[in-house]
Amino acid sequence: MNGIHDMGGMQDMGPIQRETREPVFHAEWERRVFALFNALGVGWPARRQQIELIPPADYLRMSYYERWLAAIGPLMVDTGMMTRQEIESGNVIGGTNTKWHVLSAAEAVTWIDPKPASKASPSADARFQAGQRVRARNLNPIGHTRLPRYVRGKTGTIEHDRGTFALQDTVADGFAQKAQHVYTVRFVAKDLWGEQANPRDTVYVDMWEEYLEPA
Repeated sequence: MNGIHDMGGMQDMGPIQRETREPVFHAEWERRVFALFNALGVGWPARRQQIELIPPADYLRMSYYERWLAAIGPLMVDTGMMTRQEIESGNVIGGTNTKWHVLSAAEAVTWIDPKPASKASPSADARFQAGQRVRARNLNPIGHTRLPRYVRGKTGTIEHDRGTFALQDTVADGFAQKAQHVYTVRFVAKDLWGEQANPRDTVYVDMWEEYLEPA
């Protein structure tokens, strides 16, 4: 998806304001939105896509958790958790929804210190090897993608094979379940930003195999 969220490489977006001793949450409502967003029975690719659908002008004026809050309602409606009328009224309409269970405090506690996720399909064959020259494919999907726009069509070198992980792009059925090798690809800064870039600078990007082709 090509949207305002993909800001890598954009110019004139203003300086990055770093807040010293920044708290995890600036207000209590942010804590509540964080909990609600993580309680949704929806995969992260679909959640990210909903945030990316926010109109650019709104996206730029919103804070981080305001974007999460804006995504919660549409996600609940699209998945059938509740209707727009129920959200607006705050009341259940038409009986109990048995498809989704009520999240308990005990269940939420298990998320505080989750076990590390294991790599998927470790036996999958690798298409590329360390040291190989590759090109990032010029893909412009309509759903969520982890392929940064600024590397599309650019050539780099495979630095490491990180193993296999489930592809995080959103597709028609909500997720792409296939596991692929993820590679760390090294790009020379001048190949990305032009002759004005420092020739000693490099950029490392972790990329799923589907994003790459031989150079």
